[in-house]
Amino acid sequence: MSVSPPPLKRRRLSNSKTDVGATVSVRTSTIEPLRIYSWNVNGIQPFIQKPITSFFQPKKSSPKQAKAETKATASLRDFLRRHKWPTILCLQEVKISPDDEATKLAVQKAVKSAKAEEPDYEAHFCLPSDPHNARGFGRKVYGVCTILRKDFATKHNHSVRTVDWDLEGRIQVVETEDPKLSIWNIYAVNGTDNPYKDSKTGAITGTRHDRKLAVHKHMLEEAKALEARGYGVIIAGDLNIARSRLDGHPNLRTFPQQHVVNRMDFNKKFFEADDGLEAIDTYRHIHGDEKGYTYYPRGRKFGSSCDRVDLIMCSKSLEGSLTDAGVLASEKERGPSDHVPLFATFDLEEHRPAETEAEEVQ
Repeated sequence: MSVSPPPLKRRRLSNSKTDVGATVSVRTSTIEPLRIYSWNVNGIQPFIQKPITSFFQPKKSSPKQAKAETKATASLRDFLRRHKWPTILCLQEVKISPDDEATKLAVQKAVKSAKAEEPDYEAHFCLPSDPHNARGFGRKVYGVCTILRKDFATKHNHSVRTVDWDLEGRIQVVETEDPKLSIWNIYAVNGTDNPYKDSKTGAITGTRHDRKLAVHKHMLEEAKALEARGYGVIIAGDLNIARSRLDGHPNLRTFPQQHVVNRMDFNKKFFEADDGLEAIDTYRHIHGDEKGYTYYPRGRKFGSSCDRVDLIMCSKSLEGSLTDAGVLASEKERGPSDHVPLFATFDLEEHRPAETEAEEVQ
């Protein structure tokens, strides 16, 4: 039998037991947990068309099972409802042309509440504007969309921005001032031997592998600058890196050699070096060495080949606020994509500086 309250409760109780005349510090408000979901959807179109059920049905099922399965659709609103209205849903690889206003409006409509008792959401887009890269397929490449619950956005005086070192539609940042948080939605460069061109001149400056390493450097510099200003940084998305042998099945990708170089650089900058970010890998922090994968290529038996390339990382300062994390690894959750969603939950009261009122206890 426990004889003491848990640490969090013990700290709160200690503030309530004071001598007469002492100054008491009390919180003036509470903040609900921050629940972040992230998903590389591999194209937004299935989510804004008529309901699609084929992705969610087993190949062979009884009439009763088939009837139950048809209730699940590729719907953003259904996803939000099914997962109990997360605070933020970060989508990657949405594949929307920057000039396609109709699709952007359709996404806004898809996340909007039609019922007074259900929370409303707003969608923010970061789409490619690079004149020399990210121009294939009618510019329907890359792109991220951040779906933000309106009550959270209003309460915490949020702002949404991009970064000046990305023009490919890969990074969008949501920031709040109370508490001070910087939440990144990222679709990281997938290193290849294809050429990378200077975004201003169009001159070839190296390969997409070189660009990936450059983005790692920009990410680190941006995150450290934010931490120096008192922000807790959360990076959620498809990082296109499997961190260790635990994160690849049946094997970790090691060929060509540049993939090994990219992996070492990523781990060194964000998890290993003294001058790095000292980030927390939320899934590993909660689940230890338990295997869990986020990329399940289509055309293969589910689970026969998979990798954990999607991550939610956070600053060391947020370690004590992290309460849960996981991967939703099932064919139903994969839906029309080749990735499954992942999530992390933070207790913001543990990160927020205490608002206090000085009062005399008589």
